[in-house]
Amino acid sequence: MVGSEGSGSVSLFPPIASYGFLSNCEQNCLIAPDGSVEWLCLPRPDSPSVFGALLDRAAGLFRFGPSETRVPQHRRYVPGTMVLETTWQTPTGWMTVYDLLAVGPLQNQRRRPDYHRAPTDSGAVGVLLRIATCISGRVEVMVNCGPQFDYGTASGTWSYTGDGYDAMTIAPEEGDVQLALAGSIPLGVLGARCYGRTTLTQGQSAFAALSWADAKVPANQDEAFAMLNTTVDFWRDWLSSAKIPDHPWKPYLDRSALTLKGLSYAPTGAIMAASTTSLPETPGGARHWDYRFTWIRDSAFMLRSLYRLGFDWEAIEYWGFVIDAVTGGDLSRRPELQIMYGIGGERDLTERTLDHLSGWRGARPVRVGNGAWNQQQHDVWGMIIDALDVQFHQGAAQIVAPVWEVLAGFVDAALQHWHEPDQGIWEVRGDPKHFTASKVMCWVAAARGADLAAERGDEERAQRWRAGADEIKAEVLDKGVSDRGVFRQHYENDDLDASLLLLPIMGFLPPDDKRVQSTVLAIADELTQDGLVLRYKVEGTDTGFEGKEGTFTICSFWLVTALAMIGETGRAHALCQKLLSFAGPLQLYAEEIDTTTGEHLGNFPQAFTHLALIEAVSLLIGSGQEGNAASVG
Repeated sequence: MVGSEGSGSVSLFPPIASYGFLSNCEQNCLIAPDGSVEWLCLPRPDSPSVFGALLDRAAGLFRFGPSETRVPQHRRYVPGTMVLETTWQTPTGWMTVYDLLAVGPLQNQRRRPDYHRAPTDSGAVGVLLRIATCISGRVEVMVNCGPQFDYGTASGTWSYTGDGYDAMTIAPEEGDVQLALAGSIPLGVLGARCYGRTTLTQGQSAFAALSWADAKVPANQDEAFAMLNTTVDFWRDWLSSAKIPDHPWKPYLDRSALTLKGLSYAPTGAIMAASTTSLPETPGGARHWDYRFTWIRDSAFMLRSLYRLGFDWEAIEYWGFVIDAVTGGDLSRRPELQIMYGIGGERDLTERTLDHLSGWRGARPVRVGNGAWNQQQHDVWGMIIDALDVQFHQGAAQIVAPVWEVLAGFVDAALQHWHEPDQGIWEVRGDPKHFTASKVMCWVAAARGADLAAERGDEERAQRWRAGADEIKAEVLDKGVSDRGVFRQHYENDDLDASLLLLPIMGFLPPDDKRVQSTVLAIADELTQDGLVLRYKVEGTDTGFEGKEGTFTICSFWLVTALAMIGETGRAHALCQKLLSFAGPLQLYAEEIDTTTGEHLGNFPQAFTHLALIEAVSLLIGSGQEGNAASVG
């Protein structure tokens, strides 16, 4: 029944990896297997939700599908696109549904104050389009749209527009978000829900278009299919520019590339860490974070992956976002480098809890904002300078003087602070420690900075920074290695940490160094669960929280890369194949994998996981073609 759509116990939450992810590069949403949009935030992906059933079954959803059937026969993305195709078998017939956040031509658009990048020919049009077609027999298709604004705290009143029953609008009493629902299905109201149903016979179609920001919606079925075709063409045209080899693993690279594009925010060039907040890293634990932001830590990996795949414009615009964020858009101002920013460049990401939401399968608290935004994490300097090195590898002399001075300040900051303890790459909320990986990333800042300075002819800085890099390396090799010749998590223990896999990846030591090889193999043998990598042993790391964690898929792909680099190509290939087999049903990844159940945990889809996949899979494909994994790395 329509009235029971939002009810139910926590057991009714679908698995995280079962959600379909849609995007138009300005908004994104998640669709459950039963055809319900359970996560959509407007007007931006980090805004409050209008459909939030992902985090509470009473926080709003938008279902479109067969009336009496909830389990689809098959779901897939239309190949090469972000358009979701679901096939349904009902007792009386078969039906397909296409779901998409529409993309269309952008002509004669008024300039937007929030749009800092150059608009392209096509972009988001502000329409979530859903099209059903009966392909056999007859089926009853239903619409059930029940938004709950501001993370489920505000309702609205539905009102008809026009003279018929095919268009309605709703808005909360406060706020600027107004939704319009239109299509070919007659609509009515049941409480807070707009609903409708119609019967289709073979060859007949029906559509529903949810819009916002006064978007133009299809007026009829032909226009709806035209919008579908335009969106399909957009994604396929974009993907056709990729440099992805013809290989059995190509579909994983394709989907990862599309996912990164889907997590981008076109107005600024930002790329979010994930589209969600507060999906738990551990069932019953307290590690639930908001990932709808951009981490500087991702930058070097992001740029490497984008350039590797041939998406130069996305890389350039992402780098533009990074520079805008750290300078506030004013190169004459003193830069403020922090570990993460909002997708509009916001700096204050103060964390708060939404105690009225039950959380996914009861995982509380639900958090928005992220309290790590003002942590001291020393990897940030190395990551941004490595990103600069990637961005300008072929032409460092082209860095304009103001930008160079900003970035030179970051190198100096790394050399000023590397002696100090920090919270580490994993943002532990316990006491600061002298994390080995943090020291290494300060070395990256100094070493990369010295190389760039030399290319620019800035010899004074080149010599000073190179000396600083040598000093850091000497201390790490003295204090960061245990008696058995393995790099340690921090100076006060001999524990392993997956962040140590960055040592060969970031070039701290060559892959054939015995300490690097011993560390990689020790992590593979001792810091894994059923072959997949843990970030650290929670019992030996003061994270500020109790409870276990799942295996971190990012780290597992890092291990693939590191194994290949040290010459363990067969072992790397086997682990990569295993990780690819754990992909979700739509080839998407969350942050972690529970090796007992294979279930994905954490925010979804996770950009860093897909970045690590691109790096590892590309390396293995290249090593197979060139016969030398270490040289490719």
